[in-house]
Amino acid sequence: MLTGMPGQPAAVTLREVVGDPEELRALQRVMESDEGFALRVTGHPPGPADAQSTLMFVPEGRSPDDKVAFGVWADDELVGLFDLLLRYPDEETVYLGLLLVDHARQGQGIGTAACQALDREVAARWPWARRLRLSVVRTNDQVLGFWRRMGFTETGEVRPYRYDKLGSEAVLMDKPVAAAG
Repeated sequence: MLTGMPGQPAAVTLREVVGDPEELRALQRVMESDEGFALRVTGHPPGPADAQSTLMFVPEGRSPDDKVAFGVWADDELVGLFDLLLRYPDEETVYLGLLLVDHARQGQGIGTAACQALDREVAARWPWARRLRLSVVRTNDQVLGFWRRMGFTETGEVRPYRYDKLGSEAVLMDKPVAAAG
């Protein structure tokens, strides 16, 4: 049951995204729900094929088999997305490329509950994983506090970031993977 009460995580489930048309429509709706996020990290509003391109994009030299996406479900509705890259940038790391929650559902504990579910999923599914890594674009740095609350710490590494005409920096953050249990 989704409580929406401050301090109480929402009840969510994660399901691997397979990219069927209904799922893509739901993901596209989530991506279009937060125009501010898209503007902060790309300099552009959400595009009509953002869900499809998010599911398909892998960095140069990586295989689509290295990518896993999970839909975040609450109240039988797809309300968010995790985009992961396995064994990146090294053999013991799962890189979290994106967590996006429907703008209307933010502040209800969904992101927190989804991160807790992801922690369990990573530990159970990929026993080789020792670390979760992500980067926060400085133009979107209001999310740094959220990631700190989720157990991530800044590594001290900052890299240049560019998306089209948007130039910024990316702050790298890590978190150890807890043992499955």
